[in-house]
Amino acid sequence: MPTAQPIDLDAVSGIIREHADLPGAMLPTLHAIQHKLGWIPAEAVPLVASALNVSRAEVQGVLDFYHEFRRTPPGRHVVQICRAESCQAMGGQALEAHARAELGVNFHQTTDDGAVTLEPVYCLGNCACSPAIRVDDDVHGRVSADGFDALMAELRGAEAAA
Repeated sequence: MPTAQPIDLDAVSGIIREHADLPGAMLPTLHAIQHKLGWIPAEAVPLVASALNVSRAEVQGVLDFYHEFRRTPPGRHVVQICRAESCQAMGGQALEAHARAELGVNFHQTTDDGAVTLEPVYCLGNCACSPAIRVDDDVHGRVSADGFDALMAELRGAEAAA
């Protein structure tokens, strides 16, 4: 697992101040915090609740409802496997099973070395090239088990070279 980094609550507070007056401010605020930190730390929940004049339970409910919000820091790389209909029809379930087995994690988990967080995503807009995955910011189409393994080897090779 990645080592815990100190949480920059000053940055979180600044983000909250920037977004607090927006209509429907909770989602933009939470997205901005995750964009800055990579995840939503528990310490941010009471700050968001107070600034938006809602209960901590309401903030927690939003975090629970929307699966894209992370509660723990992600790995150095985020791998998302599309679970939409087209990708499922073209072998997405087999690719999911292969990825989980190869990485030794389930969705929303990070490899023991902190390198990869595996996440489901519900459409990458790459339906013509199903099954699709996103590795960090790069979308890859027609990904087979061998293709997945090659992408993971490339990631690990780039990390070793760095």
